[in-house]
Amino acid sequence: MTDPTIISARTISARALANTQRTVESYEGFAREYDKLCSEKLPLVVEDALRRMVQWVPVIGSVLDIGCGPGREADFVESLGAVVRRTDAAQAFLDVQAERGKQAELLNVVIDELGGPYDAVLALCVLIHVDREQIDPVLDKIRRALRTGGAFLVSMRTGEGETSGKYHTVYWTRDQFAARLVAAGLSVHWETQSVDSDDDEWITLLARRAR
Repeated sequence: MTDPTIISARTISARALANTQRTVESYEGFAREYDKLCSEKLPLVVEDALRRMVQWVPVIGSVLDIGCGPGREADFVESLGAVVRRTDAAQAFLDVQAERGKQAELLNVVIDELGGPYDAVLALCVLIHVDREQIDPVLDKIRRALRTGGAFLVSMRTGEGETSGKYHTVYWTRDQFAARLVAAGLSVHWETQSVDSDDDEWITLLARRAR
């Protein structure tokens, strides 16, 4: 049987693969500094969004955390009673979590299959690095990884265009990204806007698998 990851990789442009690889390599070198920059206490807006997601997760239900980074959000979701599969594309983040007794797995949302089905999928501050041409295939993978009615919590930096330095970043307006969710079969149930410490504007949306 052919590896589905190989099939997926063949459908991705060389540009998208290069941007993904460059972003992962940048996080490999920045993971420990990133960990130090993260507060042990999550921002209230993030805690509120995670609580709203977990409302749709049964007791000891399963949550896939895509791009878990240092794992603060996964810690919080677990404290609410869910079982989290922690994943990240950067080995350095997995090492950071292993040092505090947490198990995480390598997973690149662009090229890897996601497994499942899960009661919820979490992707905070991560899909901003997915090439615009790849967002529909990625959202389709996420929908397929969810149980019917399962929840998807995602945050995106809002704006226009993209930047391609050490980290490839794609900006979306609220309406543009919400439309991609709907096209993927994910219905938006809640959303909030916020501004981070760098004055970047973000939109966080809670959607559910509609079919």
